[in-house]
Amino acid sequence: MTRVLGVDACKAGWVGVLLNDGEVSAFVAGSIDQLVAQAGSPESLDVIGVDMPIGLPDTAPRQADLLARSAIGRLSSSVFTTPVRAALLAPSHADAVVVNRELTGQGISIQAYGLRGKLFEIDNWARRSDSLVVEVHPEVSFAQLAGAPLTVRKSTWAGAERRRALLAEAGIPLSGELGLANQAVGVDDVLDAGAAAWSALRVAQGLAISLPSPPQTFADSWPAAIWV
Repeated sequence: MTRVLGVDACKAGWVGVLLNDGEVSAFVAGSIDQLVAQAGSPESLDVIGVDMPIGLPDTAPRQADLLARSAIGRLSSSVFTTPVRAALLAPSHADAVVVNRELTGQGISIQAYGLRGKLFEIDNWARRSDSLVVEVHPEVSFAQLAGAPLTVRKSTWAGAERRRALLAEAGIPLSGELGLANQAVGVDDVLDAGAAAWSALRVAQGLAISLPSPPQTFADSWPAAIWV
C-alpha cells in the first residue's frame, strides 16, 4: 500500500491532499505537524511533497528555481527566487534586502520575506520527519502532466479546470467538498496540493526526476531540488 501526501500553504495554514491506494482525501491544519498527524502517523506516509523551498542557499540563486522557471515558460513568475538563509533571518524586510543584495547581487521581495515563517517551519520539520520529504513545484508538475508548459493561470476558470482535468486523468479526482467546507482554502491551494501529491507518488514509485540532478547542497546540508 502506497500512501503519499501533497502539501501547499494556504490562509488557514496548510492544506494536504492524501493519496491512499487510489483513494483521495484532503485536510487542513494550522501547522505542518498537525496536518501530517491528520493524514496518519508520519511513519505510514511513504513520501510527503511540499510546495515550499527546502534547502536555503548561501550566496547565489538555487539551480532548482532557475530550472523550474525554464520548465514552465510563460508562467515562470510563479517561481520566486529563494532568498539566502541570512536574509530570511534579518529582523526586517529592509535589512533582508541589504543582506540578500550583498550576498547574491539581488534584492528580496516583500512577499518572499513574508513567507519566512512558513519557510522555517518546513525547514525545521523536514529534518525530523519520519517520512521522506521532497520539494515540489505545482506548475512544474502540471507541465509534466500536460506534456508541455501550461499557458493559462490557475486563478482563471479555464486554468483551474485544465489542472483539475489533468489531475483527474492521472487518477486524482478533486471533486466535491473533500471535507473542506468552511475552511480558508482556495481552489488554487487544493489544486497545488493535488499536484504535489502526484509528484510525491512519482517519487514513491521511482519515476520522478529532480531539478537539478543531482540535487544541490548548501551549508544546511539539505539536497535542494524540485521533484517532478
